[in-house]
Amino acid sequence: MKRSFTSRTGGWPAYGSFGLGLVIIFWILNWSLPGIRTHWGFFPLWLGYCLTVDALVFVRKGHSLLTRGPEAYVALFFISAPAWWLFEVINWRMQNWFYIGEEHFSDLEYFFLSSLSFSTVMPAVFGTAELVGTFKWIGKMKYGFKLPVNPPAPAILFAAGWIMLALMLVWPLYFFPFVWMSVYCILEPTNVWLGNRSLLQDVAGGDWRPVIALWSGCLICGFFWEMWNYYSYPKWIYRVPFVDFLHVFEMPLPGYLGYMPFSMELFALYHLVTGLLKPGQEQNYLQFLPDEKNSGS
Repeated sequence: MKRSFTSRTGGWPAYGSFGLGLVIIFWILNWSLPGIRTHWGFFPLWLGYCLTVDALVFVRKGHSLLTRGPEAYVALFFISAPAWWLFEVINWRMQNWFYIGEEHFSDLEYFFLSSLSFSTVMPAVFGTAELVGTFKWIGKMKYGFKLPVNPPAPAILFAAGWIMLALMLVWPLYFFPFVWMSVYCILEPTNVWLGNRSLLQDVAGGDWRPVIALWSGCLICGFFWEMWNYYSYPKWIYRVPFVDFLHVFEMPLPGYLGYMPFSMELFALYHLVTGLLKPGQEQNYLQFLPDEKNSGS
């Protein structure tokens, strides 16, 4: 019997098989071929990951990012690329990571190929966070500490974000970790003031489940990013002051902590962009909890 997108669970969709095939093929190619290959192998590998994860979500709860809104899903790729370029621009000052093999490309080629790769970040993180949210352990989490969000709170957070950004740009050697907090602290209050969706709405009521889902999803993506990068070429490597030890692939173990606030920055960036593009529209496309209903926007 054919299942609808709104059913409680769904059968394995064809695009999931296509995605899994992409992962297998381009994982093998990206790790085995000689010479430069990641510039054309990274995007299909991560597209395959995104589709596979989305298919798993669909199987577990009957709807997913792709099936709830195909146009919104495609938009994730277009929003994702400039979002990650923001962090690349900041890194020009910090120099915490750099790319081996970029010298093989012209500036225009590098920009295009990098943007194509960066476009998979949001679909991967949000899809994995939604997959995490399908498991019972997160659905059964009790409400925790209620973070008070009174009128001065967004202003304090906003000011703290700009202070962190300034410290990071002036003294990057000591304040480089602020790249994974400052952007969120600036954007989250902006979303509150504009009436966009924000994580503060959840934690104000003591519901930390969306945050936990985002943290978990981004850590899982971080593992795959670093693992698939390890035998790639071109590839990225790190130069992180004070914590350059206990490497798991190229990343120092303490560096994985940065993926947690990074996921919140992606969430804030996405809702700022969609809020500006479609002001006044309810922002309920991202659904990280197992009991949320199907929605298409």
